[in-house]
Amino acid sequence: QVQLVESGGGLVQAGGSLRLSCAASGRTFSSYPMGWFRQAPGKEREFVASITRSGGRTNYADSVKGRFTISRDNAKNTGYLQMNSLRPEDTADYYCALRRFGATEYEYWGQGTQVTVSS
Repeated sequence: QVQLVESGGGLVQAGGSLRLSCAASGRTFSSYPMGWFRQAPGKEREFVASITRSGGRTNYADSVKGRFTISRDNAKNTGYLQMNSLRPEDTADYYCALRRFGATEYEYWGQGTQVTVSS
């Protein structure tokens, strides 16, 4: 079993930055590819970014490409999402998740952290 706890959310003005963290406990964090997702009020959850187990490859939703950076520190069992040039449409609850290597579905989810971007 893996437990994930996100932190770093908050209220920020448009154009500002936030760095989200995802602390993992339990089984070996480095064994799992990681992703970040978000869900805005009244909308479905959407993919934001993902990173491989080693951190060597990343993938981003078009809406955040060039503004957000996903990373991980396996020695600290922690993943990150650096969010720059934030826009009001980035307002959402942000979730980190882990999936087993080779699986398509994410199995472990955090409780989420709220990000609000004011215009």
